[in-house]
Amino acid sequence: MPSIFTKIINGEIPCYKIYEDDKTFAFLDIHPETRGHTLVVPKKEVDKLYDLEDEDYFAVMDTARKLSSHMEKVLGARTLWKVVGTDVPHAHIHLMPLDSTWQYGRTLELKPEEFEEIRAKLAL
Repeated sequence: MPSIFTKIINGEIPCYKIYEDDKTFAFLDIHPETRGHTLVVPKKEVDKLYDLEDEDYFAVMDTARKLSSHMEKVLGARTLWKVVGTDVPHAHIHLMPLDSTWQYGRTLELKPEEFEEIRAKLAL
């Protein structure tokens, strides 16, 4: 059965897409810890980041680097990378802009228009 991330990539579940190329897909987390909390995933469904083929692994890392740099310019906040690997069995990296309001473990409740505003700022 496809993961929720594969369903998002395939357009079966809506998302706030930030970036897409031939190997990766990035979208806003719907349970963000910070404004701009983004997930970077390989299009190829593999459970763990370290199980990816080199080409896909480096593509994910390159996308995460590219988006982090863009986030820092647009949002003016350092970006934290988090690899947890237990919540969804599809390799992914959390990118979280760390502004002065960030608190560990806190989840923000954002309205659709707030997600869309952030998406518009971060989209590449």
